[in-house]
Amino acid sequence: MRLRFPRWGPSRWAAVTAVLAVLAGAGTWTAVATDEAPPVHRADRALDMDGVRIDTSYFTGGGTGRRPAVLLGHGFGGSKDDVRAQAERLARDGYAVLTWSARGFGASTGRIGLNDPDHEVRDVRKLIDWLAARPEVLLDAPGDPRVGVTGASYGGAISLLAAGHDPRVDAIAPQITYWNLADALLPNGVYKKLWAGIFFSAGTAPAGPPAVPAHPADPAFPPTGQAEPEAAPGATAAPTAADTPAAAATDACGRFTAELCALQRRVAVSGAPAAAARALLEARSPSAVGSRIKAPALIVQGQSDSLFTLDQADAMARTLAANGAPVAVDWIAGGHDGGDRETDRVERRVTTWFDRWLKRDTSVDTGPAFRVSRTGGVDSTDGQATLRAATADRYPGLAAGVRAVPLTGAPRPFANPAGAAPPAVSAVPGLGGGLSGLSSLGVGVALDFPGQHARFDAAPQRAPLRVTGAPTVRVKVTSTAPDGSAVLFAKVYDVGPDGRQQILPAQLVTPVRVEDAARGRSLTLTLPAIDHEVEAGHRLRLVLAATDLGYASPVVPATYTVAVESPLAVPTAPGVDTQAAPLPWWVWGLPLLGLAVAAALLLTARRRTAAPAPDPDLAAVPLRITGLSKKYAGGDRYSVRDLSFGVEQGQVLGLLGPNGAGKTTTLRMLMGLITPDEGEIRIFGQAVRPGAPVLSRVGAFVEGAGFLPHLSGRENLELYWKATGRPAEDAHVDEALRIANLGGALERAVRTYSQGMRQRLAIAQAMLGLPDLLILDEPTNGLDPPQIREMREVMIRYAAGGRTVIVSSHLLAEVEQTCTHLVVMDRGRLVQAGPVAEITGSGSTLLVTLGEDVSDVLVEKVAALPGVGSATRADGGLLVRLDGADATALIGELVRLDVPVTGVGPHRRLEDAFLTLIEGGAA
Repeated sequence: MRLRFPRWGPSRWAAVTAVLAVLAGAGTWTAVATDEAPPVHRADRALDMDGVRIDTSYFTGGGTGRRPAVLLGHGFGGSKDDVRAQAERLARDGYAVLTWSARGFGASTGRIGLNDPDHEVRDVRKLIDWLAARPEVLLDAPGDPRVGVTGASYGGAISLLAAGHDPRVDAIAPQITYWNLADALLPNGVYKKLWAGIFFSAGTAPAGPPAVPAHPADPAFPPTGQAEPEAAPGATAAPTAADTPAAAATDACGRFTAELCALQRRVAVSGAPAAAARALLEARSPSAVGSRIKAPALIVQGQSDSLFTLDQADAMARTLAANGAPVAVDWIAGGHDGGDRETDRVERRVTTWFDRWLKRDTSVDTGPAFRVSRTGGVDSTDGQATLRAATADRYPGLAAGVRAVPLTGAPRPFANPAGAAPPAVSAVPGLGGGLSGLSSLGVGVALDFPGQHARFDAAPQRAPLRVTGAPTVRVKVTSTAPDGSAVLFAKVYDVGPDGRQQILPAQLVTPVRVEDAARGRSLTLTLPAIDHEVEAGHRLRLVLAATDLGYASPVVPATYTVAVESPLAVPTAPGVDTQAAPLPWWVWGLPLLGLAVAAALLLTARRRTAAPAPDPDLAAVPLRITGLSKKYAGGDRYSVRDLSFGVEQGQVLGLLGPNGAGKTTTLRMLMGLITPDEGEIRIFGQAVRPGAPVLSRVGAFVEGAGFLPHLSGRENLELYWKATGRPAEDAHVDEALRIANLGGALERAVRTYSQGMRQRLAIAQAMLGLPDLLILDEPTNGLDPPQIREMREVMIRYAAGGRTVIVSSHLLAEVEQTCTHLVVMDRGRLVQAGPVAEITGSGSTLLVTLGEDVSDVLVEKVAALPGVGSATRADGGLLVRLDGADATALIGELVRLDVPVTGVGPHRRLEDAFLTLIEGGAA
């Protein structure tokens, strides 16, 4: 119910500040304004509701005359402060808006009755009475204000209940809420223990500070006195001490009424709801007065919501439409489990709904009769999931366009473990920022334990299948439990081609209690309502598990056997059309930018200089850089300065240097992406310019590669090659893939790839066409040791075929094992270039190999020799650092000491050589 746990955040400090202002005599009459928007006036006051104090805020915008009113409710665990921003926007749009903290929340007193008709609903009816007495509120008749009610979760339910109990309500907009609370918390006779536990915990936490009556000076809001709260129309008694939040939190029931507290304890202990529990929850549900609700309703429900699922909104829509009420249904991406709540869009739609039915403005477009938000991939600019709207001119329900999908598999026995542990995992309420909303991108947390579930697979889909609604299937269940019952959790997975990728759409599961199943019982299961696309090559999988983390399961061990008796009936809602994705700004912006650049070039008469003629002497040389320099505009130093080196065929050249050395700038100039200020680059004798034909002989992977996540690896490579405009037969895809060693993963969607697989796919993309010169920037970034070794072998194999590889990397140990030659740069300049062995072998440390074990006495003797800086043990002998002596003198001294020398040679790691070179350059 949009749970919110108490915390001293900015809103709480703001509330304390307001209280202090009142005590100082300033009152709480405020004007909220921005630079552009008109001011909004707010009056805070406590209204007496039959001895319970209800804390309210009343918002009005500028202007004169009467206007429609809106009652704006909050979610469970919250208060009126949570909806203040929306109230201000509605007030600016021409509404008189009243917000309030429900009983037991915020600064309101009283006990939580879960929207009890005799308490919370009656409070709302008195709030409508209060609005009828305001001079700013438009009346349809004496005592009958033109009023709409909206809110999310707990506040959404009160909007439905208000419309069912009070015919003066003219329009409603319930959001992510329930129709039947018994079905929501006790679905199919199974206790939703995790959500219910969170829910009751929030209701037993201490409430906020008491409300302070307001003292506005505006004549439209007469003072209410300094001590007593204002009485609502028809209210009499004053609040009692037992109704204060502090008093309510002193007993074990917290702020709940005694009967709700007792109900929760009984169900939580038994794990099986009694008829009395269902009856109490149903009596406080909108479904109890559903036949009376005839107000136009905009129903907004969340897809990422294991608390109040889409079938709750479906029941609302069907009942209200049967009553003759205008109804629109909007399935948003987020919900109680997280994800994108689409707050701005939903609030705009609520406003237009009220404009139509409260202001009676028939020119307003209230949107489609049905809308569902669908994931449209990932935004390449920020990595966030993008949403696309799918709409229909009528609400399709949950069973439109049913397709039969056959399932295979013999009857499957599985165990309900003792203590119902370990439990399977479907949704984890509120965890992960809405992972359930990203199931179409291959993200999920579902887990089923072996031996505790049965599964039945369908054949792979030959074409994409969009599931919109609630699938159904008929099964036969047999139980060995002592009472002959079974509790099952049914779900439908989307399984990838390799069988390992298994996604549970929206992380939803249907629980069901099956009675009298000792001899077998057949029943039809209605699975969770979802909107999900199954890609071609994927298949559906029906799973029935014995346990689930979010629900209560029998603790007595038993064996269940399930047989499938019908195909899976999958609704497809054929009348729902997905809108085209909006064009990114660059689709239309880049052509305009190109025209502007072209015009600027014409006006300034800039002309390209002719490319230098090819050098026939360098026709077989992969790369020759001469006198290269580059300073970026606005910079105070050169990024690359007077750089010269060459690379020969068959070499693996390592380009090394600390951050800021100019390596990436050099590679970008080499590929023609930026133009040098001085010097030239020649590839196989031809000068490099942007778009130079010789660049077709170069393959590059610099600063990461971008792939379309919903396409397979092969499809990404084919799309990339088509973009080059070169013939398909020149791609050499198979050879590149053989070198990159991707195997069967090539046919899977890239979104399922590990970081190492993405890196290898990027290398394969760079190798397409088998370029003579391959340039790789940090190719092992993010790889684990086995993947790094594979990448090393890829580069060595590629160069072994007579081609040339240039690799830039910070992993010096890998460079030492992979590269044949090095170019070391620092602060844009060349420090040293040459073979790896030459650079690492020029140090002052020698490895002395010995024919016997090295004793401590021997180490001390060698370290004490003249001209020796230090001596330390190493595998196979001693590492001796010379400090004045040469190798010949060292050998003579070792022979004099009768040391059993078997060999002497230079020993220096690339890391040592690199640091020496850089430190030397810095000096």
